[in-house]
Amino acid sequence: MAFQKKLALGLGLLFFGETDLYAAHGIAMGASPHYPADFKHFSYVNPDAPKGGVLHLASAGTFDSFNPFVIKGNPAAGLTSIHPSYLHATLMVHSYDEPMGAYGYLAEDVEVAPDNSAVTFRLRREATFHDGTPIRAEDVVWSFNTLRAKGQPLYGAYYADVAKAEALDAHTVRFTFKVTTNRELPIILGELPILSKAYFSKHPFEDANLIPPVGSGPYKITAFQPGHSVTYERVKGWWGADLPVCKGQNNFDKIIFEYYKDQTVVFEAFKKGSYDLRLENVAANWATGYNIPAVKEGKIKKLELSFENPQAMNILTFNTRKGIFADARVREALTYAYNFEWVNKTLFYGLYERLHSYFSGSPLAAVGVPQGAELALLKRYEKELPGRLFKEPFTLPVIKDKAQERASLERSKSLLQEAGFVIKNGALLDPGTQKPVVLEILLAQENIVKSLQNFIHNMEKLGIKTTLRIVDAAQYEARLGKFDFDMIYSVIPQFISPGNEQREFWSSSRADLVGARNYAGIKNPVVDALVEDIQKAPTRQDLEVAVRALDRVLLWNFYGIPLYTSPKTRIAYWNKIVPPQTFAKYGLSLDAWWSADAKGEKS
Repeated sequence: MAFQKKLALGLGLLFFGETDLYAAHGIAMGASPHYPADFKHFSYVNPDAPKGGVLHLASAGTFDSFNPFVIKGNPAAGLTSIHPSYLHATLMVHSYDEPMGAYGYLAEDVEVAPDNSAVTFRLRREATFHDGTPIRAEDVVWSFNTLRAKGQPLYGAYYADVAKAEALDAHTVRFTFKVTTNRELPIILGELPILSKAYFSKHPFEDANLIPPVGSGPYKITAFQPGHSVTYERVKGWWGADLPVCKGQNNFDKIIFEYYKDQTVVFEAFKKGSYDLRLENVAANWATGYNIPAVKEGKIKKLELSFENPQAMNILTFNTRKGIFADARVREALTYAYNFEWVNKTLFYGLYERLHSYFSGSPLAAVGVPQGAELALLKRYEKELPGRLFKEPFTLPVIKDKAQERASLERSKSLLQEAGFVIKNGALLDPGTQKPVVLEILLAQENIVKSLQNFIHNMEKLGIKTTLRIVDAAQYEARLGKFDFDMIYSVIPQFISPGNEQREFWSSSRADLVGARNYAGIKNPVVDALVEDIQKAPTRQDLEVAVRALDRVLLWNFYGIPLYTSPKTRIAYWNKIVPPQTFAKYGLSLDAWWSADAKGEKS
């Protein structure tokens, strides 16, 4: 069979374009897979890392579900809706050494059709669920169909171009595509978490509850206190322990997440040694909060790492479903009320940088004015785009003194007047209702409150009464799902190889879908077209052009106020745990760390 022949060849390349070659052990977009067919482990792990010990981690808030795949509930830490988790294995695993490469996990090998019309995975016969039952092709088909039909809306967007999944035999599954132009489909299908069809035939999939499900990953849930803690215990004799994609990882015997009221309490708990590692995203903490004996004595260590992925977009998102935000001039006007320079100097010790792109820190970010292929692409939509987009670089206000702040607010007032708003008795009046404009910023955490106070003060100068509303996680998700907000603080993650997930963020089809992530409610035909251009990009160069064009169109439509980012990932950890000597280019893998006291088996 051609399938067996291609496996024997062991080819390792999935290019864009018509000269695609296909791999048994792994696939990558735009280049050869970083690792050959006979690789033993990822380069950023210690293959001899000892097993044993306990990793204590922390989370703020609460949880009420072990099901991250549905809208309902607040899932426990350690569970993810896509990609591998402690509990659930996937068909393939991404490498952090390359932009878009994946290698067999549940799948022993993979075949991509020469015309990119389908992908076929062959499952490892040794792979089992935690109850000992083998993982079959029917579990893969059931997982795909169920997640797309009953899971979070993201699955519908992510896998929209898949026509069907079918089991060819007990260990072989094929996905057939609706189109042949979506080059990332074979890789993102590898991210599909595989669930037990037999287990969920007895437990309704749609339920969000605290019944520990049967999984297939390196850990299982063995203890929990509802809303307070959850314990994952390493599965002894786990089928995947010696796979190249798992070697040197999953080293702790137990991983325990403890929950705390808020981020302030979480930080204090870390300093007391209640948990072992934190990603520090509070600049004040990094600048002054670690002046404690444990740091001076070397018990707490600090790391600053740089990665090559795009920075996540931290943004105050406008709900364009609300009438006041339907006008781009209003959205732009409020952008001039945000004083990043003051926030960074006063609150962040100068440690942050302003975000000027949805793909900051990468070649995907739009810079200057459009030129070459990007200009040609945008010219197709010239009538629907603001003329400034073609003539001016996108910039955000720089406010270094009171004079610049006054000028920025005057620009705000001018734009609001152009949109028909007037200030009367100190209040900005809505031209439609003639009532004062009152806005609310909905938040789920308090950690951003201080950084918004200056913005709220400037909004008052514009005659806009703006309040901050902090609610618990359940209320936040409920209001988000009903689009019941004016503005929210959003974190939009991005990737070095953007693809189908962009539909979930920006497409019109997701704007009014409960649970989708198009928080701004964007319904823009140019954005829709560019998102599809990204899916169809025949080469890496075409992909970058389409992404930069999308970035530029999003920015010039002012769907939110870009905030700030740290150029480095900041990590603090107790010397009870040990990091690998080498870190990857494209992300942090905590699975590669181990306990300083571990003396257990090496594999």
